[in-house]
Amino acid sequence: MSVDARCGRTFPSLNPADTRDVIGEFAASDVEDVEAAIDAAHQAFPAWRDLSGWARQEILRKAADILESRTQEVAAAMVRENGKTIAEARGETLRGVALLRFYAAEGIRCVGEVVPSVNAKTLIYTTREPLGVVSIITPWNFPVAIPFWKIAPALVYGNTVVFKPASVTPHCGALVTRVFEQAGLPAGVLNFVTGRGEALGQEMVKNEKVHGVSFTGSNSVGRRIALWASERGVKFQLEMGGKNPALVLPDCDLEQAVTLTVRGAFSYAGQKCTATSRAIVLDAFYDRFSEKLLEKTRALKIGPGSDESTFVPPVVSEDQKISILAAIQKGKSEARLLCGGGAPEGETFKHGYYVEPTVFSDVKPDSYLAQEEIFGPVLALMRARDLSEAIDLANRVRFGLSATIFARDLNSIQEYIRRIEAGIVKVNSETAGVEPQVPFGGMKESSSHSREQGRAAMDFFTSIKTVYVDRAGL
Repeated sequence: MSVDARCGRTFPSLNPADTRDVIGEFAASDVEDVEAAIDAAHQAFPAWRDLSGWARQEILRKAADILESRTQEVAAAMVRENGKTIAEARGETLRGVALLRFYAAEGIRCVGEVVPSVNAKTLIYTTREPLGVVSIITPWNFPVAIPFWKIAPALVYGNTVVFKPASVTPHCGALVTRVFEQAGLPAGVLNFVTGRGEALGQEMVKNEKVHGVSFTGSNSVGRRIALWASERGVKFQLEMGGKNPALVLPDCDLEQAVTLTVRGAFSYAGQKCTATSRAIVLDAFYDRFSEKLLEKTRALKIGPGSDESTFVPPVVSEDQKISILAAIQKGKSEARLLCGGGAPEGETFKHGYYVEPTVFSDVKPDSYLAQEEIFGPVLALMRARDLSEAIDLANRVRFGLSATIFARDLNSIQEYIRRIEAGIVKVNSETAGVEPQVPFGGMKESSSHSREQGRAAMDFFTSIKTVYVDRAGL
């Protein structure tokens, strides 16, 4: 059941490739709307909790089939609202299908264990209970996959949900919600609100009926959520920023290292928390790598995501474009600009939020370019004397989400794996891209140190209950 915002206000969603294209008007919800959504989730919780895992997983299984049947429709909607390329949008939609199927299977897997007691007549076992009502707040950069990877485990483990997508991608959030509705999810189990986080976020954390919060977004907002949740003793899960390095050693496959660094930095215009932000290259290999990287970067096609040949689509909003261009301008005073550095010109780009893929050279370790997450198509090239210095430079940031190394020497690879401070560690692979069956999350300021996806999601969305069963009588 859908209802209008009680205040009656709406806001538009625009196509970032062509802002003349208005996707639709969406409810600008206020605190009263959030309270109503939380109340609905609270009332629906007992019946949903009491369903068997088999019954809950059956709904997720049906949702997966529905989403798969609508892959092209959802992908096209994502391109129109979010701006990403159609190839990435199709991949993201199918990722949602995989997530739904994975967590459907989780609904009938073991959730506890039997533990031997010191008393031979005592049975001790553990089970898990859902938290209750959970608030799920998702970002714009993966407007389909991230909601599914949070909502699916929340539901299959027996929680009810209040879901708020980013304010620039409300239509994608509505499509996610509709898939569950069409799969037969009971009323009140999943509740959808749209509007700005500044207006709604605090109520989604501080409301006394909320028992868990899962958030992906900026560090500044994540810290506020952590503070509000801690004050109430509410469980919270945060996934935030990254400044992800690619370490490049002279014994690497040059073509592979350059291709995957370019892809990690510039596909989807660098708007991934796992995008490659820094390439740390050993001195002996720096010039060869830089030359090849520039050649590939200059050949990238910029354009609307609906064009199958586009590699660098628009960024998601005017605010995002302004922020990225300001960071590039600051970078020009710190390092040597090798290519890009502005907005492309021409009729194709006139009405969209486009930024050129940009490469800076000889970036200093403590500079803005080396330290701050820009969240756009900007790559910082840095020099290192040897592997040890490269690892030190990679770790010399407050983030620790994803990292990769391009090398063949096993000793160097093992040393990097041991010392790198990142939750996702890659070898001869792109920093971006993760699989749904394994834990996802970062170290340091990239995360609250909990993990999403895989079986790790159960740790957040449930509480362990330890049960002692003794025989009646002495």
